[in-house]
This record gives sequence, C-alpha cells and structure tokens, in this order.
Amino acid sequence: MFDCPSHLARMRQHAPLVQNITNHVAMNVMANVQLAIGASPAMVHAKEEVEEFAALADALSVNIGTLSDEWVESMRLAARAANQTGTPWVFDPVAVGATAFRRRAGAELVELKPSVIRGNASEIIALASESSRERNLKSSSGRGVDSADPVEAAEQAAIELAKRTGGVVAVSGPVDFVTDGKRRARLANGHALMPRITVLGCSQTGVVAAFIAGAEDVFDATLAAMACYGVAGEIAGETAKGPGSFAVAFVDALYNLNDTQLNARLRLEMDDDL
Repeated sequence: MFDCPSHLARMRQHAPLVQNITNHVAMNVMANVQLAIGASPAMVHAKEEVEEFAALADALSVNIGTLSDEWVESMRLAARAANQTGTPWVFDPVAVGATAFRRRAGAELVELKPSVIRGNASEIIALASESSRERNLKSSSGRGVDSADPVEAAEQAAIELAKRTGGVVAVSGPVDFVTDGKRRARLANGHALMPRITVLGCSQTGVVAAFIAGAEDVFDATLAAMACYGVAGEIAGETAKGPGSFAVAFVDALYNLNDTQLNARLRLEMDDDL
C-alpha cells in the first residue's frame, strides 16, 4: 500500500545530498525548494568535477533548460558516473522539442537510462518521439517550456518511454501521471498558480531526485515526491494573493508539510494492469 508520509519522513531523516546540473534561471529557486523540503542541494556543473561529485552525491538531477556544448558534456559525464556508482538520477527534458540541439541532447541522455524522467506533456511526447521514431508516437505541439498538450495525450508516450529506459516517467500537469511501464498513477493535487511561477517545474525535478535517493521503489518514491509537491501547492494557494505571494507561501508549505496534510489532501488513483 502506498504510504506517502513514510517517504517524506525517510527523505527528511537522511537529508540526501543532491547534485543539480540545472539551468541558470532555476538554480536559486531549486536550491531553496530542496532545502525547504529537507534535502541538501549542490549546484555542481563544471565538467572538471561533475564525475567526482556524482560519486559523492546521493542523487543527481539533470536539466537542459539553458544548454551549451560544455554543459551537455557535463551532463553526460555526470550521468555516466552516477550509473557506475548506482546513484539514481532524474532527467528534466526542458523544451526538448524546440530545437535540433535539444532533441539530440535529450536523445543522448535518454540512452544513458535515467532513473526518472520528469517533464510536461509536450516534453514527454517530444522526447519519446525523438528517442523512438520507429514507434510512430504522436508529435508534440509544445513550444518553449510551456505544454501545448494535455497530460492524457502524453500517457502512452510516457509508458513507452518508461519501458525503453527501464525507469519511471512522471508527466506534470493539472493531473500528474506517473508510470514505470507496468504501474501507473494519477495525482490530482496542485494549484492553478503553480505554472505562473518560473522554474517550479524544474524545482520539482530536484525534489524527485531527493525522494529517490536511497529508495527501495523508485516508482513509489517518485509518486511521493509529486504528491508532496502538489499538496504543498494547494496549501500555498489558500493564502496567496497572486504569483509573488504564492512563491513565498509554497516554500513555507514545503517546509511545514506534515502527515496530517498529506493524508487528508492526497487525491490519488493507481493501477497496475499494463
């Protein structure tokens, strides 16, 4: 039986060190979000040290939001090092369908078999299509970091991508979809102001990385991370007057998140009939 509070308690007890190779816009918010929920962030991206640090970290998150050749090389090096040491890692394919450069980088990182891929519907559709063209998956209409596709349209792409990588795929949206290719779950928590705050999606990837660190079941740990994020968003939205106050309230909600809130608010549907 899925027990979201136990995953939160385990993560907070261990306070995992998470190496984040993320975009310039996300670094500050992502670090604060990880600290608030109980993890220890490290923004380490120089190619001269990423491999060494990946061997020390409890988890790794990789985000292609602001790409360069050098950063892509750092991502590849860190992912390979994480694989060698058994360190779980999360890939966030930001705007992966927007340019040929992003599509190539995304496909290369998928081939390194991330433990989790987390993105919006358009990103997951584009990534699955680029990585598995022979499967004739539906093309995405997304542009930039915003999703132009509903989560439901990405469900089959997510399942195919999970089967291809052997990992978990989480699709963020009004109702999140999480699958490992065998199990699937939908989470209906969150708030309408969340997409109005820049890099909250990127920061969610860092939270997923924190939860899967040391987890026995990456699917359940990913589900717990997504659930905690959505519930915190709901709580923040009850007092926020707009995007600015929501951002502050959200960090506070993550910090104060407790078992009672999770048990009372969690809206989850699960099945394993794939």
